[in-house]
Amino acid sequence: MLKILGRVTSINVRKALWALDELGVPYEREDWGQPLRDPRVPEFLALNPNGQVPVLIEDDFVLWESIAIMGYINQAHGKGALLPETAREQALVMQWVEWQNTELGAHWGYPLRAIIRKEPGYDNADALAKSIALWAGKMAIIEAHLAKGGAFVVGECFSLADIAITLGLHRWFAIPFEHAPMPAAQAYYERMMERPAAKAWLAPQTP
Repeated sequence: MLKILGRVTSINVRKALWALDELGVPYEREDWGQPLRDPRVPEFLALNPNGQVPVLIEDDFVLWESIAIMGYINQAHGKGALLPETAREQALVMQWVEWQNTELGAHWGYPLRAIIRKEPGYDNADALAKSIALWAGKMAIIEAHLAKGGAFVVGECFSLADIAITLGLHRWFAIPFEHAPMPAAQAYYERMMERPAAKAWLAPQTP
């Protein structure tokens, strides 16, 4: 059976788990990642030399990096169901998946560690305010895109982009600070929350 190594508090792990649930694929999950289980041990580094989660294992096949894992799940177990049919729309889906991973995700680390995890060293008010401002700037990009009125991030069908973007929005809405109004993003997020496969991965305790 397919196995995912990673803790559910990791947004990248939840990308893979939501894709699996969306497609109805059975799997096992094993906790890895701090503070539950240190991935920087030889056993784990033999699977992913970066010491990061998630890692997918299926038979003798090992895969790391969340975007690659989502793509593999979709092709190997979903017959491509979470990508549109046209090459251009497929490219747009991957554009938004990459954007969530690099641009949107670049600025939530400090607020997450300062406000939710309360990690030592993340107590600088100016650094926190700067990170939130930069994060809000990226949020304004997806707000403007969603305000155009489409039901999904790309085209007329749910895709990998919706998984990535919705989890990014979940992190934004779940961390308590003064948020700039994002009505289009809020409405889209509430629609995505109604998907049965989404509910477990948008829980309040996993920002």
